[in-house]
Amino acid sequence: MLLPDAASYDELVQEFSWTIPERFNIAVAVCDAWAEREPSREALIYVEENGDTATYTYADLQRLSNQLANLLVSRGVQPGDRIGVLLPQQPETAYAHIAALKLGAITIPLFTLFGEEALEYRLKDSGAKAVITNDAGAAKLAPLRETLPELTTVFNVDGAEGGAEDLASHMAGHQDTFKPFDTAADDPAIIIYTSGTTGQPKGALHAHRVLLGHLPGVEMSHDFLGQPGDRIWTPADWAWIGGLLDVLMPALYLGVPVIAWGGLFSFFKTKRSATRFCPRPH
Repeated sequence: MLLPDAASYDELVQEFSWTIPERFNIAVAVCDAWAEREPSREALIYVEENGDTATYTYADLQRLSNQLANLLVSRGVQPGDRIGVLLPQQPETAYAHIAALKLGAITIPLFTLFGEEALEYRLKDSGAKAVITNDAGAAKLAPLRETLPELTTVFNVDGAEGGAEDLASHMAGHQDTFKPFDTAADDPAIIIYTSGTTGQPKGALHAHRVLLGHLPGVEMSHDFLGQPGDRIWTPADWAWIGGLLDVLMPALYLGVPVIAWGGLFSFFKTKRSATRFCPRPH
């Protein structure tokens, strides 16, 4: 945690100070650090729409992200290259970001409900070299490939469909060890695009220290998140900064298991009311 132990809010404010290390990598902090200390610690619980549930430990995330990092390197991805992640809440989304950040690349979270025009603009503007997606995303990207000459690789978590390559089969042939790139806290890590309500969307480039910048607000607003027994879920898509940097990454950093929901949003009904929880773009 970044927040100090304190008996009151005033004491907490007085004692708080920013401690940003010179060298910092988000992927190491949210995955490898825990995998080395507590490999069997629960990191992610994936609940599919049919009710099936799968649990991933920090060791699982480390192994999968290492394999993906090695695969990306084999395809020529280098530090500073941009990697699009066009997926909903699911394990592959988490370890795709972790893998890319480990090798010093820059991730681009992409909302699954974006149309072809929105995807084309963001991928062309960022010069993305690879995208990790699913069947639905691959189908949207297929007609755009001719206009995106820098996009040389598209992996599909659902299989070799839509002109994309099967992610799992290609990962399987790669080692599950990887030495993370030594990034500075100020090195670029994530491009978050604005919604484009006033003109074209604008890419905001965040450094690895962005995670540390979000932590105090996340801890404070969630009753000092990181307490024993904590778990967290958000209806916000992980493609939005509110889902990625205010829930997924901070929770993994703090050792809090994240619930990933693989279904559509639904109504939570009580006797008096029905409330729909919707993601809000940031």
